Amino acid sequence: MGFRSVGVEVVVPATSANLGPGFDSLGLALALHDHLVAMVTDDPGVLVTVEGEGAGSLPSDERHLVAGAMRSAWEAMGLSAPGFVLRCRNGIPQGRGLGSSAAAIVAGILLARGLVEEGEELLPDDEVLGLATRMEGHPDNVAAALLGGFTTAWVDSVDDTHASAVTRATHPSIVPVILIPQQSMATKEARTLLDDTVSRSDAVFNLGRTALLSHALVADPSMLFPATEDRLHQDARAHAYPQSHALMLSLREGGIPAVVSGAGPTILAFTVDEQERAVATAAVPDGWRTLAVAVDGEGARVHVRGS
Repeated sequence: MGFRSVGVEVVVPATSANLGPGFDSLGLALALHDHLVAMVTDDPGVLVTVEGEGAGSLPSDERHLVAGAMRSAWEAMGLSAPGFVLRCRNGIPQGRGLGSSAAAIVAGILLARGLVEEGEELLPDDEVLGLATRMEGHPDNVAAALLGGFTTAWVDSVDDTHASAVTRATHPSIVPVILIPQQSMATKEARTLLDDTVSRSDAVFNLGRTALLSHALVADPSMLFPATEDRLHQDARAHAYPQSHALMLSLREGGIPAVVSGAGPTILAFTVDEQERAVATAAVPDGWRTLAVAVDGEGARVHVRGS
């Protein structure tokens, strides 16, 4: 097994996790992408260049998350990491609850595998998801980034990081609108705001809503409003980003199924027509960005140059 002498390209989508009630299990791939290219070099060391989101603030060496994921993938394949160059053109906002770290991890693993001849034999697809889950800590975002569409992901047990996932196409009328504040928040910080235990009534409430959401996103968008109700995590984090939480509540008071995207502070609104998209856009505070994006049904894609 050797390293390829040509460049490998990966395009990976943004993702929104939880989607209201589906904490750490549901994810949605969005048509907002990072574009990455890597090539093995004869010289040792790592050189990373970043354009777009995160330019000037992300590391330009082996500390970059994509570079770390590449090295972890080669280690999982039993290979010594070579020197390489990596170019990132990022469209996914950093630290906004849109899966930037999951995208980096998935992209790094796929770049590393693509740079190895017969890499898919050394690191099969199911092991890619498991490795990405171990690096990310939970499977919801990485599954959606890898597989695309609307995903349900799980691990075999609390202490096991062997992850599995299924993906489905969303109803064609659904267009997510993402409302992105200037504020950022690290997922690790957001997770510290949650209690370790929940009441049985809240757990049952979210179980029912999660099951309903799986139906609403695929077959019946008219049920999206009740399907996106949550009692486990959104209110618990409200004080960390009060403007985002207030915006979500305001949209919901107007009948728009709005949720916190992942760990926040971005808000995601599910819309089915231009009127709903106009309502969502009009509610955005000054300084925020608004994007209506399609669901990415393909997930991460790899191209080996010259193939």
